[in-house]
Amino acid sequence: MEKKYLLKSQPSEIEKIRINDESNFTINYKELLNPAQYEAVASVEGNYLVIAGAGTGKTRTLVFRVARLVEMGYNPQSLLLLTFTRKAAREMMNRAEVLLDSRCGKVNGGTFHSFANITLRKSSNYIGINSNFIILDQGDSEDVINLIKGQKKLGELKKRFPNKQTLYKIFSLSTNMCKSMEEIVIQEYPHFALYLQEMQDIKKVYENYKKKSSLLDYDDLLIYLRDFLWEFSPAAQSLLNSINFVMVDEYQDTNKLQAEVVQGLTQLNNNLMVVGDDSQSIYSFRGANFKNIIEFPKLFRDVKVITLEENYRSSQTILDFTNQIIEYAIEKYPKHLFSHKHGGELPVIIKAATENMQSRFIVERILELREEGLSLNDFAVLFRSSFFSFDLEIELSKANIPFKKFGGMKFIETAHVKDMLAFLRISANPKDFVSWYRVLLLHDGIGPKKAQTIIDDFATGRISLGTKPDAIVNPLYKDHIFSLFLLLQEIHKEKSTPSEKIESILQYYEPFFMDKFDDFNKRKKDLEIFLNISQNYKSVDSFLADMALEPPQDTVIDIEAEMKENEFLTLSTIHSAKGLEWNTVFIIHALEGFFPSSMSCESLDQLEEERRLMYVASTRAKQNLYITYPEKIFDRFNGITLAKPSRFIKELHKDLSEQWVLEDRSFNKY
Repeated sequence: MEKKYLLKSQPSEIEKIRINDESNFTINYKELLNPAQYEAVASVEGNYLVIAGAGTGKTRTLVFRVARLVEMGYNPQSLLLLTFTRKAAREMMNRAEVLLDSRCGKVNGGTFHSFANITLRKSSNYIGINSNFIILDQGDSEDVINLIKGQKKLGELKKRFPNKQTLYKIFSLSTNMCKSMEEIVIQEYPHFALYLQEMQDIKKVYENYKKKSSLLDYDDLLIYLRDFLWEFSPAAQSLLNSINFVMVDEYQDTNKLQAEVVQGLTQLNNNLMVVGDDSQSIYSFRGANFKNIIEFPKLFRDVKVITLEENYRSSQTILDFTNQIIEYAIEKYPKHLFSHKHGGELPVIIKAATENMQSRFIVERILELREEGLSLNDFAVLFRSSFFSFDLEIELSKANIPFKKFGGMKFIETAHVKDMLAFLRISANPKDFVSWYRVLLLHDGIGPKKAQTIIDDFATGRISLGTKPDAIVNPLYKDHIFSLFLLLQEIHKEKSTPSEKIESILQYYEPFFMDKFDDFNKRKKDLEIFLNISQNYKSVDSFLADMALEPPQDTVIDIEAEMKENEFLTLSTIHSAKGLEWNTVFIIHALEGFFPSSMSCESLDQLEEERRLMYVASTRAKQNLYITYPEKIFDRFNGITLAKPSRFIKELHKDLSEQWVLEDRSFNKY
């Protein structure tokens, strides 16, 4: 078999002079950036690791580098910027357009998954997949796994078998961490080790089902992309030759599989810049690999490390405090954050007698600072685990302080939106039997057993969307099932747009919707938003892909609740707070055994990640930082026990913070 070797066009000597002559640029990069940022922005060919400390302007650095490369004459479409959300990529492209011009809007920017989706559809012939594949989101994947589990009758086992969420997580971690299922089960779920063979059997059926039905889950997108790149087919070579520069944001959050994709993308044009902060690597539970950023200089050739240390967010007193938190980390890139914001209050460590006293202090302090002119939007209370804030929520409600706790149900996870998507997915892929199952169960008289029988008829080809409903004599198919077939046949037609199909689905679904949900009046607005979003699309495939890869986050119920109270206090887990900032931050429950958690103390890697969590939480604060802990904790088995402050604050120099002890002078009525 002959191999193709594609010659790259070389710029002329005149072009090289023009490209490298900074006096021709419309932007004065040196003047607008600090020295470290400018060094990163002015770096062109080669491999670069930019260690961007918290608040040091990493996004600004990437935006200016995009603009400068475009000004140098590189084709914007030859620049690939990979981020973890498409919102982040769009923001960077928009900022680059404002900074330079519309050329920056042509840069290839998106998430790993969205880039994989586009690439796989374009090159499907070389990969051996259908270009019209449907993407399963996590909930859909879990439903497929549950269906397979049910068929194997594993619920009848004497000992508890892992549920669909756990099975999906084991499969996904195995893929993303490039580890065997056995390794994942032994490390994370040793109590399920006796069922390893059964889990492997489910995984095998799951993989076969997806292949047969032209379905890809999130992990498949990256697997197929990695394999496509490394197999180095003519199509892969053509793609790689079209990419001059690869940039990756938040590199500390990449998993092993994503790191392999990045390596694959830089096989020909070895020009890579990754930006991240090893001190903010806190997502190992999702499969993120801390070693990716630590070992980057070993994995790529002639790597230059550039460190951004000038912080634009916090006062120097807060930075002195946070610098020492991370100073005790065992494995890290050395950096010392500094700021030109001098002065500011020292961070405060507060000892409370009880958890309730801790909560009451936070309420009182927030009210005091509001009197000094701060808005509730300027405050955040951060915690290691969601349940740490339960007592505080009660006290906030008593004081009539509105708050929003981050987490909860997302738009795409709501039952009514998933129902609508199921109809649409069948129209795009009649072999999507999980969606068939969901749709069939909406109908009276159709339970799991009858639904499975109908699905089997489709799977064996006895009936199809081309079958006329009145030609079916099986008593299973009652009048309302005839109506369903008529609807699905109608929306299966390729000529209609996504919004036209959704209009038809809405008319059919409305009676089921009103019968299924007591609060259908509120939920109805979600369906209207769903329809409105679809009007921006010409293709059902692209609409379904976007809804799976980058779905809307909030339901109308969430949005309305926020609109009713424009000013609210933020309660958030630290994981959800990464990348955000507030004037005043409270970190609660800083207790040994809670933060760090007792489980993390069994592993040095986990303990180090807990330290990074404390660092991330502390660096969210601009002006005021309060870290609180209760001295006495109620334990259901041991009653009231004495607790110790977290090692992360106990080991710090005393002159870096103030120490407060709360006194309770309130009259106890009880």
